[in-house]
Amino acid sequence: MRSGAPIAVAPAHLDSVESWDRATLEAFQLAQLRVQLARLARDSAYYAPLFRQLDWNVDELCSLADLSKLPFTTKPDYINTMSAQAPFGKFMTVPQDEVRRMHFSSGTTSAPSPQFWSEHDLDRWAGLYARHARAQDIGPGDIVQCMFSYTWFVGGLGATAGYQRAGAMVIPAGSQDTERQINTLFTYGSTVLCGTPSFITHLAEEVRKRGRDPFASTVRSIMMGGEPGASIPATRRRIEALWGARAYDAYGCLEFQPIAGDCTAQAGPHLAEDFAYAEVVDAETGAAVADGTPGVLVLTHLDKQAGPLVRWWTGDIVVRDSTPCSCGRTHARLVGGVRGRADDMLVVRGVNVFPSAVEELVRATPGLGDEYQLVINASVHDAAGFMKSIHVRVEQIDASANATELAAQLTQEIKQRLQVGALVEVLPQGTLARSTHKAKRVVRE
Repeated sequence: MRSGAPIAVAPAHLDSVESWDRATLEAFQLAQLRVQLARLARDSAYYAPLFRQLDWNVDELCSLADLSKLPFTTKPDYINTMSAQAPFGKFMTVPQDEVRRMHFSSGTTSAPSPQFWSEHDLDRWAGLYARHARAQDIGPGDIVQCMFSYTWFVGGLGATAGYQRAGAMVIPAGSQDTERQINTLFTYGSTVLCGTPSFITHLAEEVRKRGRDPFASTVRSIMMGGEPGASIPATRRRIEALWGARAYDAYGCLEFQPIAGDCTAQAGPHLAEDFAYAEVVDAETGAAVADGTPGVLVLTHLDKQAGPLVRWWTGDIVVRDSTPCSCGRTHARLVGGVRGRADDMLVVRGVNVFPSAVEELVRATPGLGDEYQLVINASVHDAAGFMKSIHVRVEQIDASANATELAAQLTQEIKQRLQVGALVEVLPQGTLARSTHKAKRVVRE
């Protein structure tokens, strides 16, 4: 692998804010929250009436814990403010002529909803993305082939601005035209790839089909986002082995760009804690959970101007570690990245099962490919409607292996590691659909 060992000291390009001690960081967050919430109480068409209804004012925010007195803001809350007569909704908090960009959600679970950026917000976004790029040792001399989508979605343009600011050359390749992607990376010597884990894996497969070796390419670093994968050990190992490059995780969503990014220590993506205040809460009760305990990530913008949100319910399950990292950064890390979605969590005989846990076992099983699906249908429910097992579809990449034995091996691993029963369906390679954007892992039939 063309990389050095994880660094043990802070790099020279570390932003000063990244190494603040916890007390300094929390004092900064509290001061920023007071300013931000006072502005929302004055200017926000959504939050100003909400605060009045709650009889709440910013003077009550005496500690970071006091933020929990305010309700969560959810996706339905956001969408319900929009209508044919008011397509922008009520979360735009600057005059419309100060908005410089509008991106949209994917619209997979509801109508596409917009989010807004001012000139300040775009500058901040690029700066934070550049910070994550530098944390992965990416900068001048690198050629970044960006394979995130550029249409509607936030991924492509955000990455491009960040890598450019970090000093790299960027090829805005998008997520289509596999043939041209391959020709480009070998012709121009791309040193960095960024895209979803599923597309990065698919691209390696296609390179091999053409008689070339992805390991022999000039790629030395891969940044992945848009879906879980780069923080799942088996997935990271497989992608690093395919490409001979270090694989890094990045995390963001439409509403918060970016949220977190890996450093060279690969010990979990660092939250951008000077940009967003992060809480991790119990998915059922909404109460704060301790570091090391899985919970839903809840975020509040500290300085966003055009579309700030308070206690935004991301729906993403994470585990936070607030101890300093060996890289020298003190911002908290999300160990294991995003473990799954709260709404994708499966409860099987009282056991919580996340798709990422199944992925780890699939990709650690010799003879099986990278693609998999968790199928939810009548076969996994008992007479009362509760889940009694899981149904996993996988692909066989070793034609000489026995499919029945592969299924039995994975079934046993799932039982031992996850403590649930499983029906494993082994399919020929190429059966399951490939994705150039976000792979759909939970399929309901």
